[in-house]
Amino acid sequence: MWAQIIKMRVKPGTEQDLPGLFQHLNEFEQPGSGLLRSMAMQDQNDPGQAYVLVVFESEEKARAREQDPRRREGMASLRATMEQMFTGAPEYIDLTVLADLSQ
Repeated sequence: MWAQIIKMRVKPGTEQDLPGLFQHLNEFEQPGSGLLRSMAMQDQNDPGQAYVLVVFESEEKARAREQDPRRREGMASLRATMEQMFTGAPEYIDLTVLADLSQ
């Protein structure tokens, strides 16, 4: 398994729009993409900081998903909304999953 944390700074006044945005992003998910889990989170002590954790079968599947034209088309339709909501570029942290202890 392979995972990635995406860290984003949210513009003030848009924090309440995060759940809807992340739900909309999920609509572009394609069967067989290798995505196992996706979680969107907000820092309790700093509501302007948001994180997304995505877990994939493999890094190869994740990279192929990035290039999927169907996903890219969907993301293009949200790009303006995301630019209005986030400041700066997101930070990506690539992770090798050592253990998954989900219950």
